[in-house]
Amino acid sequence: MKSAIGMKQVLRPLVAALALGACISAQSATTLTVASFPSFDDSIKIAIPLYKKIKPDVEIKLVSLAYGDHHTAMTTALATGAGLPDVMGLEIAYVGKFLDSAGLEDLSKAPYNGNQYAKQFFRFTYPQATSASGRLVAIPADIGPGTLFYRKDILDKSSVTEADLTKSWESFIEAGKKVKAATGAYLIADASDLSGIYVRSNLKDGEGVYFDSKGNPLLNTPRFKKAFELAQAARKAGIDGKIGAWSNEWSEGFKRGQLASQMIGAWLAGHFESWLAPDTKGLWRAAQLPNGAYASWGGSFYAIPSKSTNKAEAWELIKFMTMNKEMQIAAFKKMAAYPSLISAQDQGFIDEKIPFLGDQQARKLWQVAANKIPAIPVGKYDAVAADVVGAALNDVLEQGKDITAALDEAQGKLKKRIRK
Repeated sequence: MKSAIGMKQVLRPLVAALALGACISAQSATTLTVASFPSFDDSIKIAIPLYKKIKPDVEIKLVSLAYGDHHTAMTTALATGAGLPDVMGLEIAYVGKFLDSAGLEDLSKAPYNGNQYAKQFFRFTYPQATSASGRLVAIPADIGPGTLFYRKDILDKSSVTEADLTKSWESFIEAGKKVKAATGAYLIADASDLSGIYVRSNLKDGEGVYFDSKGNPLLNTPRFKKAFELAQAARKAGIDGKIGAWSNEWSEGFKRGQLASQMIGAWLAGHFESWLAPDTKGLWRAAQLPNGAYASWGGSFYAIPSKSTNKAEAWELIKFMTMNKEMQIAAFKKMAAYPSLISAQDQGFIDEKIPFLGDQQARKLWQVAANKIPAIPVGKYDAVAADVVGAALNDVLEQGKDITAALDEAQGKLKKRIRK
């Protein structure tokens, strides 16, 4: 009995010490709030248990909103300085808006010194998040090599080959006529898809989509004129369904075989399989863009708000999400979003056949494209320019406006809007 009592006396201070240690540990734990959007938020969901193993004292709280709601909330939060997370997920279309924002940390400066990691990523990614003054506001997590997805069964019924689609832009339109005549399906959802891909294709390193190096608009240049001409030719040929991307009609068009192709980022394969058209497994194939074009379409980044109270831990999490090979591959497998990290191009994984794409080794295509996409800077007025171009193209396609006149007018409008 005395022995048992003695043992209890020995254990009591040990238990108390352990309890005190647990309490101190709990108090010293860091909670990182990460704001993201579907399906980019899947990468954080994957990371939480993995990160816990190497950082047991860090708790990750994910706050996810729909794509538009998330970016609207982040824009408001940066403007007001309230409701900011520690780590902010951003789609590339919004990164440009924040290039000169003091609301985001400049990751090129100490203590981050982010530019030292640039060579670990595809060369076109860092310029997308770097301002003209050299501010690095975000680190790339995934990329969107431009890809032509097409329904092989529909092409076969139309006696159209992949080569017919990819040989040239003109050949693509002619193939669309055959598809429409043979099956009634539209080759593309909207004629603007042609224009959108063309203006981004085969630019040289350092060239902007909408602005030159001095910030002058480029809307009335031959590149935009050709893009508008292609869109107009597609509309006149009757090969587009006049269907806006991400609409219910768009998703139904894929499910019902009414849309035979889509030019967009490689990540669409994952959307097809998970929710857009899962019943079309095995019918789709991927190809490079027509006419030997290479372009970036989409991509996601992580940034740190300047008012984050956990900047050091936020930076460690971002490095884990973007520079850890295993994490990058795990996210790729879950979301089919192509990794931005070069070392994540694991050849075994790249060589794997993709059942949804008829066992095609499509990742090989995306690897080639990713290495050929030019390093194009993203400007803070790119979103404004895109709106102006969209309105001008609509005038051409819907109102029959002369292309040259429409682009000259768009050039003038854009100059006024960016000077306000």
